[in-house]
Amino acid sequence: MNLATAWASVDDRAASDFWCTLEDRRPGLLPNRDAALFFATLGQLMAGGGDAASRAALLMVLGRAYRRFDLLPHATTIGDALLATVARHAHPLWTPQLAIAGERAVCRATHAIRRAAAQVGDGPAWWPVQVIGHDRPSPGIVILTVRPWRRLPYQPGQAVPVCTPRLPGHWRWLSPANAPRADGTVELHVRAIPAGTVSHRLVHDVRPGELLWLGPPGNTGLGLDPACTDDLLLVAGGTGLAPLRALVEQVAAAPDGRRVTLVVGARTFTDLYDSITLDKLQLAHDWLTVVPAFSDDPCADPAEQGDALTIAFDLHQRDQEIYLCGPPAMLAAARSRLRALGIPAGRVHLPESFAR
Repeated sequence: MNLATAWASVDDRAASDFWCTLEDRRPGLLPNRDAALFFATLGQLMAGGGDAASRAALLMVLGRAYRRFDLLPHATTIGDALLATVARHAHPLWTPQLAIAGERAVCRATHAIRRAAAQVGDGPAWWPVQVIGHDRPSPGIVILTVRPWRRLPYQPGQAVPVCTPRLPGHWRWLSPANAPRADGTVELHVRAIPAGTVSHRLVHDVRPGELLWLGPPGNTGLGLDPACTDDLLLVAGGTGLAPLRALVEQVAAAPDGRRVTLVVGARTFTDLYDSITLDKLQLAHDWLTVVPAFSDDPCADPAEQGDALTIAFDLHQRDQEIYLCGPPAMLAAARSRLRALGIPAGRVHLPESFAR
């Protein structure tokens, strides 16, 4: 038996029990309306598991929550309340050995949260949003449109942790596919991946009218430099298109004379899931050129046959800033090919690993 198994055995009543326990020990510390999500997120961090990206999302959310509710001076009380709650609800799985392991896990989690809280800044820990649009343009991909209850302050190219009440405490990074809009709505592109529990729920289960939570926006290394107006070469693979399309919309909102080439990689034409929006953008802006790259479509135009990197580097101009976003294999290949081409590293922008 390990902590992850014990945590998985905790039932739905535990969150309310946690808040009551915490309220008994430190009244008014945590609002009741936020306790369930806080408990699920903190417990998930304590239980461990997941990859580096998942842990980074948990720490982003919890670091902000501890700042938002001024919880850092009371971290020990919170940890004790969490362990007491898990012990009650995981019984009879909870053993003296697990209790010791739990104390150590909470101690490690608290240290990590303190470090995160020093870096995340102030503001809400999460934004409730309502799903108002759910479009399945191709198998395994969904375009979600969500409306926050209060405006989400993000910049194009950033990513936000996303959580569904169907899996409370599990957060996944997604990049908004649009620049900030007047109505505050945010578009999210999600691909269901085999091991992705959150992505699977977002693609296959979530429906319009449901609630989601978005965490604090984080920089991914894909933001535009406001002091630079050089032409752009944007190279997207799969749903890596989302943050790059947001950059196109940012340029469209304040044209500055630069030209933008967006290369969008897909296996076949049917995998080019956002083609309608891309066509509209290209028709509306003469400075934008959208080039599809089909890696496995013999019916494609010869100029569009090939992987996104090959087609993009054939189009590359000396003074362009290059932004790339896509699957890990594509990014790994891009790094070696960029070095071989002698393109200066300062002109290349790749997403930080935690956000993809």
